[in-house]
Amino acid sequence: MKKKLLFVIPSLDAGGAEKSLITLLNTIDYSLYEVDLLVFHKKGLFLSLVPQSVSILTLEGDYVDFSKPLVRSIISFIKKGKLNLVINRLLFFFKNKIESNVSKAEQNTWRYIKSSIPISPQTYDVAIGALEKTSIYFAIEKVRSTKTIGWIHTNYSKSGMQRSFDLDFFKKLDFLVTVSEECSADLHTVFPEIQSKIKCIYNLVSPDLINELAQHPLTDAAYERAQFTILTVARLSKEKGIELAVETSLALLKLGLDFKWYVIGDGQERNRIEQIIKENKLENVFVLLGLKENPYSYIKAATCYVQPSIYEGKSIAIDEAKILGKPIVITNFPTAKDQIQHEHNGLISEMNSIALANMIFNLLNDVQLQQHLIVNLNKSEYGTLSEIEKFYQLLND
Repeated sequence: MKKKLLFVIPSLDAGGAEKSLITLLNTIDYSLYEVDLLVFHKKGLFLSLVPQSVSILTLEGDYVDFSKPLVRSIISFIKKGKLNLVINRLLFFFKNKIESNVSKAEQNTWRYIKSSIPISPQTYDVAIGALEKTSIYFAIEKVRSTKTIGWIHTNYSKSGMQRSFDLDFFKKLDFLVTVSEECSADLHTVFPEIQSKIKCIYNLVSPDLINELAQHPLTDAAYERAQFTILTVARLSKEKGIELAVETSLALLKLGLDFKWYVIGDGQERNRIEQIIKENKLENVFVLLGLKENPYSYIKAATCYVQPSIYEGKSIAIDEAKILGKPIVITNFPTAKDQIQHEHNGLISEMNSIALANMIFNLLNDVQLQQHLIVNLNKSEYGTLSEIEKFYQLLND
């Protein structure tokens, strides 16, 4: 009999965790597993890439009303006579209003959101919270399952999440999976009580698929080539360092570089980043392209790939740039050395605009260094589809 699995994730908007999940879903052996995917919001760039073997579930009923704008939400609950949900919706609103830390806000407001979500009517062999915070809490508290697995895609101690909040949840997990040895070591330090539950499974990456998609022609009217083209693929959020990238662009202009810097991605910081670009008159130099279903043609066309992150778990975008043999510059975030060997298959810069600009400038003006990095990149294998075996082992332990 097939084992029944449920994966839980808020949406399939573009992001490393979402992309990793899509690759996992396209790699699973469906002769052995029956798979449901629960998304809080049935939207996102990757929705069309979910394999047909997967049943997509969504949250309905009170959660739909809870997700409406505040006034509409409250009116809906008043009409239904659900005063407890009126109170919880108000508390959810005010808690988000006063908590500036987005991660803490998501943790602290789970208690209010969950009041609008019933227990899943189905029973599963394994429930998998495929992303930190709400996905894990949902898998633990709202799903009947024999086994529960949580997934952390970031460096926990740098993420702003509260250990005191998560510890009780993590104790209820059978396994807590993370995506790099550095992230695993960090979790061991932060949560010594659950060391035996912490497992490392690298994000699944398919070189064949990436190389195939990179061959598609690049016809984006917003994309114009310059002497040098820099590319970043990242969510527009503070930890991804896009503001640092804008500052670095100013420093590169002062160095006299003829370049364009493109960013593929979207997120909550977009309006603020656009304002900074406008204030510095960088509209023709630093360009936000938005979300792209196929970023690989852009990576292939770039002169170099830059990841200016403040912190990362394990960046899938860096792995994809490595597969496509691009010279890479990254900032020295805590897990940087998990992905790049400095001056061997990429460059690691100190985390400030002057150092990053100088490193990019020197790389772009040194063809010999570019070739050295490319040769070393092309010597290595970056496919990680074999990591699925570690996942199977957790399912069957």
